[in-house]
Amino acid sequence: MSIAETYFPNEPAGPELKTPVPGPASKAKLEELSTVFDTKAVSFVTDYYNSIGNYICDADGNKLLDSYCQISSIALGYNNPELLKTAHSEEMAVALCNRPALACFPSTDYYDILKEGLLSVAPEGLNRVCTAHTGSDANEMAFKAALMYQANKQRGGKSFTDEELSSVMENKLPGTSDMVILSFEKAFHGRLFGSLSTTRSKAIHKLDIPAFDWPKAPFPALKYPLDKYEAENKEEEERCLKALDEIIANYPTKVAAVIVEPVQSEGGDNHASAAFFQGIRAITKKHDVIMIIDEVQTGGGGSGKMWLHQHYDVVPDIMTFSKKMQNAGFFFSEEGLAGDQPFRQFNTWCGDPSKALIAKTIIEQIKANDLLKNTAETGDYLYNKLESISLKFPEKMLNLRGKGRGFFIAFDLTSGATRNQLLAECKALGLNIGGCGDQGVRLRLALVFGVKHADILADIVEKAFAKL
Repeated sequence: MSIAETYFPNEPAGPELKTPVPGPASKAKLEELSTVFDTKAVSFVTDYYNSIGNYICDADGNKLLDSYCQISSIALGYNNPELLKTAHSEEMAVALCNRPALACFPSTDYYDILKEGLLSVAPEGLNRVCTAHTGSDANEMAFKAALMYQANKQRGGKSFTDEELSSVMENKLPGTSDMVILSFEKAFHGRLFGSLSTTRSKAIHKLDIPAFDWPKAPFPALKYPLDKYEAENKEEEERCLKALDEIIANYPTKVAAVIVEPVQSEGGDNHASAAFFQGIRAITKKHDVIMIIDEVQTGGGGSGKMWLHQHYDVVPDIMTFSKKMQNAGFFFSEEGLAGDQPFRQFNTWCGDPSKALIAKTIIEQIKANDLLKNTAETGDYLYNKLESISLKFPEKMLNLRGKGRGFFIAFDLTSGATRNQLLAECKALGLNIGGCGDQGVRLRLALVFGVKHADILADIVEKAFAKL
């Protein structure tokens, strides 16, 4: 019995289509919702009561195999019985009805929830956690941690001066800071004010919003297949690392932190080698810069390891997370990164015990059912299926990537318009699939996705390519 069958004995054998997607009921619901809520980005209105396992159900009763999973946020499939059990528990009811201001009034069981949940899968070298609300929030808190930590070092651990205390109230130096956070071209780190200044994937994300004048470094543009372009790709990564080193060394103010995604997700599922990330780590240590790895979209087991950066044998100073964990925050080890005084890294809730309980259950199920192994093995199987398709359509399916990275598989098409056509064809055939970057297609599967689902996905993708 497969893992999905263990959880979901009533999961459909394949997509079930009753109407076009979106159908009349979905369109009617969308029209109604649009009178009170922004629906411009809606794909279809979803019936979450009848979504199950790896299948998402829309308002018309269509059930599509879901390879997008709420933008990489579903870990155990829809309506997973173990998550529903947690949702109906007394612990959940207490957490929801008495949502605590954790920084001031943490619950008696919060240590145990964290120890048995998030901290049990903390990445190597990072044994503390700061919980947050969203991925953007987690990154902004990480920025604050790095900036305050570096400022405290420059201050020599001394108290604030009267000039700092007065000038900061006018948003001026020396109370504020001229230190910066460096990100990479095509990066995506969120849509809040600080995180948006490090996001560089699409103009539409940033237009009309004031931004910090923070630096960016080039991210490697690898050529595929990797084994054919080893020399060229090595040269490209070395070029980017040299540029990073020079930017940090020559920047007019202190670079407090460098933030990087293990795979640039929204920006086009751009990959790089372990050597590249090890190079970033070496450069940040050389210049006394905090290294932040953003695992908001890549973390939670989808790569076949709990955290994708674990494929690279690198230990950052801070690692942020969200999405598949159904929780958010950052891991760290250096005590000073938690802030040197109360109320500096602070908000009313500082996370949410109810979400930490969900994360704990997800982690328990990953361990109990060896879901990382399932992801790695099914990912290899699926990659081979897609590689065969790429050989049939070499002029249409480009730059297949993600071998050995579990479900972090992506490919490009010749243009954004062609990519969008492929997504529409897949949806018409019963596969919900997502794009990224200008012309990329990315997979963001649940950890309970198995071989039988891989066969269905590959069959639909091949049929969609044949229609282009």
